[in-house]
Amino acid sequence: MTRLSSFVRGEWHTPSEGGSALVNPSTEETLATTSTKGIDFGAALSFARDKGGPALRAMTFAQRGELLRRMSRAIHDKRDELLGVGMANGGNTRSDAKFDVDGASGTLAAYADLAATLGDAQILVDGDALQLGRGARLFGQHVRTSRHGVAVHVNAFNFPAWGLAEKAACAILAGMPIVSKPATSTALLAHRLSEVLVASADIPAGVFSFVCGSAGDMLDHLGPSDVLAFTGSSDTAATLRAHKAFVERAARINVEADSLNSAVLGPDVDEGGEAMNLFIGDVAREMTQKTGQKCTAFRRLYVPKDKVDVVIERLGERLGAVKVGDPTADGVTMGPVSTAQQLADVRAGVKKLEACAKIVFGSVAPLDGIGAPAGKGYFVGPVLLRCDAPAPGDAVHSHEVFGPVATVIAYDGTAAHASALVAAGGGGLVASVYSDDRAFTRDMILGVAPYTGRVTLGSEKIAGQALPPGMALPYLLHGGPGRAGGGEELGGVRGMYLYMQRTALQGDRAVLEALTGKK
Repeated sequence: MTRLSSFVRGEWHTPSEGGSALVNPSTEETLATTSTKGIDFGAALSFARDKGGPALRAMTFAQRGELLRRMSRAIHDKRDELLGVGMANGGNTRSDAKFDVDGASGTLAAYADLAATLGDAQILVDGDALQLGRGARLFGQHVRTSRHGVAVHVNAFNFPAWGLAEKAACAILAGMPIVSKPATSTALLAHRLSEVLVASADIPAGVFSFVCGSAGDMLDHLGPSDVLAFTGSSDTAATLRAHKAFVERAARINVEADSLNSAVLGPDVDEGGEAMNLFIGDVAREMTQKTGQKCTAFRRLYVPKDKVDVVIERLGERLGAVKVGDPTADGVTMGPVSTAQQLADVRAGVKKLEACAKIVFGSVAPLDGIGAPAGKGYFVGPVLLRCDAPAPGDAVHSHEVFGPVATVIAYDGTAAHASALVAAGGGGLVASVYSDDRAFTRDMILGVAPYTGRVTLGSEKIAGQALPPGMALPYLLHGGPGRAGGGEELGGVRGMYLYMQRTALQGDRAVLEALTGKK
């Protein structure tokens, strides 16, 4: 049996005993085991701070970008192998695995491009200089510099490659070394990706560490200059926030948690028009890509009352064409959910939704996947529900089913009603509005933006070039308020802010301009 290793203190640490099992979710076959038994987490973090931190801070932004470029190319060079690992341990179709692996290499490349625009500097200028006195010499300037700590990245099970890379890109460009810890259940892809980076990207000692398995007492060793970036459940996030590292020592924490993302169909949308086609296509994709296991997937579909029937009919046609099974089998378009617990949670979650909605397509009954052994695998088909009388306290507004499940929810056709229902979700990562009515769109933006990290606008004119709403882009914000965690990642330069200290400088204008390179 393969035992997965951790990369700490500049070397690979292989546990002497097996620990948690990683399985193929299509066959339930054990693929590997992993454990962090024997790792001194305090020493691992100190090594990153003492070795990786100075090495990164000695580099300019452009030089850090060259490192990110090497990391991106190393992943791309092993793309086919990595896709295979994602299919085996994550239950991904090849297309889903590409979404994850290509998202990893693409995000690293995007931040390498950003680094080139920042040039040969080590200080990030924040805003314009301010004249502080009557004369022209005394000025103030806000700047950001690298924090002298280590960034611990705890990633979710659904994107073991992209989650690792997007956090790494922001932290490394900002000048902070990282310790990356994937979710154990799907860690095989992150482990192989880390092996590739260590072997091929020429990363300076201490800049990159990788922990495969339990985080042990790692948080106990975080101090005021350190950062934790966490992606996962809101329950776990609440436990983390209460840790002494953040409450007493003021280490930074960034959270991306649950999100009941919304899609709103405008009352003006023609039933046979391109905006409707875009809406139907986006919903079907978001429900089934990665088997609905995306933090940005649609969960709530707000549709004017007079269009509910046609939307359900069209979505049923699209979902009826989905073939569920082992991703390696011919014709399969959607794989299993990642773990037995995920399958149990999906079934229990749909039962909760049935308190206020009824199933109009699919079911959560046991399902034999195409190409999989009978009775094996964590398979569930797409499930569409209908809610005709929504209320803010309903389960559709409080419980996220992390799988191929969405609910069509009727609203009265006004932006005020739709906005209030979106807001009832308590904060999300992304909301989408499909309309060519500018007044409706404007009112929706004003109504939902305070509760949402990103709003995508679909319309007839943009239909031919629109990007999938569930795709987190390197130069746009990924994060959201409230139940989504209140965190912010990516967003170009904004993604670096978590890992940098903002400081106000005041003094001679000429000195400040020479220091920042800004005149």
